[in-house]
Amino acid sequence: MSEKSTPVGEPTTDESDQNEAVGAKEQAGTEEAGASAPAKGGSRRRQLEREGEVAADFLETLLDIADLDGDIDLDIDGDRAAVAVVDSDEGRVPRRLVGQDGKVLEALQELTRLAVQSATGDRSRLMLDVAGHRAARRAELVEVARAAIASVKESGESYDLEPMTAFERKVVHDEVLAGGLVSDSSGTEPRRFVVVHPAEGEEAKGMSEPGDDTSGTDADEESPGSA
Repeated sequence: MSEKSTPVGEPTTDESDQNEAVGAKEQAGTEEAGASAPAKGGSRRRQLEREGEVAADFLETLLDIADLDGDIDLDIDGDRAAVAVVDSDEGRVPRRLVGQDGKVLEALQELTRLAVQSATGDRSRLMLDVAGHRAARRAELVEVARAAIASVKESGESYDLEPMTAFERKVVHDEVLAGGLVSDSSGTEPRRFVVVHPAEGEEAKGMSEPGDDTSGTDADEESPGSA
């Protein structure tokens, strides 16, 4: 009686079945992960839309109580809700809601974030603008950043900017990165400022000093789009 032998290196039937089962499982896992990615993205978008709706309700109530004019525009900017109080047909948004150096706007944004967090249970990083203040300031900061970039490229030395808010620092960080240089933030609030350095590999002053944020952004600096 002869026995059937399996050539060396050729998997047995049981081994082939096992390999196919493992392969099918891996493929199913990959397909499931691919299918879940859009679902997660859609869920995140719905969450941001919800944040915007809650913020809009809060701000509309606030405007009504204060008897102030203004309409609410909602959008999504990157990974955060973007809410803007704009001029309405009934009248202009009072510029006192922006305040000197945008301080009233910053306070109003924090109140709005707290209102959203209270309603959703999640910390919000929404961006609030009033009467186009942030949009106009962003354009100014881009020019400031470009001037600093040109100075650093010419001199090869680091360049300190004036103290800025978290939103303003984030705008500068993004522009510096786009310009091929590196930046970090130094100092403490409310005198925290951006330092622009030459590109990595070039000689720079004061890079990676203790206390500096070498990631190019502060913990929650606003994005064009992080506080």
